Amino acid sequence: MPTAPTAPAPSRTGGPLPAAFRWIAAIEALTWVGLLIGMFFKYVVVGDDIGVRVFGPIHGVAFIIYVVVAAAAWYRLRWGLWTGLFGLAASIPPLGTVVFERIASARGLLDPAEKRATRSGPGSD
Repeated sequence: MPTAPTAPAPSRTGGPLPAAFRWIAAIEALTWVGLLIGMFFKYVVVGDDIGVRVFGPIHGVAFIIYVVVAAAAWYRLRWGLWTGLFGLAASIPPLGTVVFERIASARGLLDPAEKRATRSGPGSD
């Protein structure tokens, strides 16, 4: 008697989410740096706020997108409580998103399938 086909098990690869997370982490960090440079020029060098007027809104949008993508990654990639909270908190200090992304990548948190393959390779007794 033939068995009914079953639905495939949900994948933990995250689809395009890891790449989106990497991109928005870099963009958020760059806009943070741009905003800091704009603030330096506004308050220290010339008193002109053009850098803040340009990078302020851009950074605000990048920050919001990062938080949404980080929350989605937390859910979709099944991060633990502390990993998810650190991922969200990484958006606060300048360049924190890039630091978190590098650590998460190195630990296989952005691509769990790749980490499993690496662990099951040679020398992983």
